[in-house]
Amino acid sequence: EIMTDCRIRLYQESDYGMVREVYAQCVKDLTPDGFYQALRFSHIRLFMLAIFLLSLLTTGSFLVSVLGIILVMVVLWMCSREFFHSYVHVTFSNDMLDIGKYYLQREGYGFWVAECGGKVVGTVAAAPLTHVGGKKHVELRRMAVIKSHRGRGIAKALCKTIIDFARKKGFQAVILETSIAQVGGQ
Repeated sequence: EIMTDCRIRLYQESDYGMVREVYAQCVKDLTPDGFYQALRFSHIRLFMLAIFLLSLLTTGSFLVSVLGIILVMVVLWMCSREFFHSYVHVTFSNDMLDIGKYYLQREGYGFWVAECGGKVVGTVAAAPLTHVGGKKHVELRRMAVIKSHRGRGIAKALCKTIIDFARKKGFQAVILETSIAQVGGQ
């Protein structure tokens, strides 16, 4: 079912709690992706191999070596989780502390929500960037769509909203930066 009961609209102060909840959940949901991406790094794999071999050489126990690997993986998971939870905390202390003031009361900024059935299910923001050479660019920020509503074209509609905003305001490009864990945004 494609965006039939959904609409994209400008953020309202009454959305504050739901917007923060949606954004926080979407960012925290990146924990597994961050963990699996970390496991792909060769230096992480080499470290795990070294732990396994050192444990095996020092204890002579295969079980202890496997437990060493499991411990490394648990620590890696906790680091991934902490990274994304900290990112939410920093974001909520900065631009998302007062969304209306930061995004709606400043020239070249904007914040929109995707609303389905009266419930906020997605967010997106725009912030101006001064690019090298003085060109006016706008950054697509705070993109989030809750899991239950993904695959319905909501993120595409939110992106189109930013592109339309950029054209209307005279920006020359829309910039999107993602982390390695944000596979959907790449």
